[in-house]
Amino acid sequence: MNYKSRTITGGLSGKTIHLPEVDVSSTQSIEAHRFILDGQPISNFPLDTSIHMPDARSFNRKFGLLIPSTNTSMEYEIWSIIFNNQESLKGVGLHTSNIITPKFKILTNEDLEAYKIQFVGGLKNAIETSALAQPEYLIMGMSLEHIIYGLDEIRVVTNQIENQFPYSIAAWHDAADAALKKYKAKRIGLITPFSEKGNVNAKKMFEDLGYEVVTTFGFDCPNFHDIAHIPDAAKEEAILNYLATPTNRLDAVVQLGTNMSMIHVTEKLEAKIGIPILGINATTFWYALRENGFSDPLNKSGRLLREF
Repeated sequence: MNYKSRTITGGLSGKTIHLPEVDVSSTQSIEAHRFILDGQPISNFPLDTSIHMPDARSFNRKFGLLIPSTNTSMEYEIWSIIFNNQESLKGVGLHTSNIITPKFKILTNEDLEAYKIQFVGGLKNAIETSALAQPEYLIMGMSLEHIIYGLDEIRVVTNQIENQFPYSIAAWHDAADAALKKYKAKRIGLITPFSEKGNVNAKKMFEDLGYEVVTTFGFDCPNFHDIAHIPDAAKEEAILNYLATPTNRLDAVVQLGTNMSMIHVTEKLEAKIGIPILGINATTFWYALRENGFSDPLNKSGRLLREF
């Protein structure tokens, strides 16, 4: 893929971000003298084809979202943020590509390893599919720490994407770290849909990032479909009575698992418990937006998006 690109500086990371010039091909191929009416060319159609013509809906930024094929929550949550903040996010759009994951049961450690192989193996095809829609920036819609042990190995996956493709990418480990630093948080509790093995992996990633994981709560879902069906009431119970307790003295609750919706719970409980709840979907999208220069406070999405 030989895209021309322009560069910006990431608003949180300070890294150089290359944005493909996705409007160029339209400018070169949409020509007014080729328009036809009832089979006949139209002369003098009033269209200036000498200027770039952006995507009519995603004209401010077109994000490519990469999610497992079983995920029904993350795209919904990101669109809800966009639709609830149209004044600030006008022209921000999302194009979703599925990573094919036919083996979705995770009853054993062997199941988890098999899922890791098919997920990582399917990433390249998902990105190539996403590229057909000409996104400018990618969002990794997966808790990689669920299936990969340790921050170094997680970074291998995201670094390979940025080295192989002409895109920068927002990934959960970078987003969570940036968000926790905004709150100067050190002691955290994790809420996940994972089994014991997944929680061990998750704890390892946050410890590698320098945080003290005081406690973890996992719903131990036996397959990836079930994750989306965990009721909000159960998440609230876990946060109020098992994580954000006086004994634990947490600085933040961190939610993992992109198929486990958290925005409504975050909005309901943050004021009550007095500490931030960093849901993976909202936090990763926050990171993508701030990296791309969208700095307005955003509503109905949790403290993080309002305050930073």
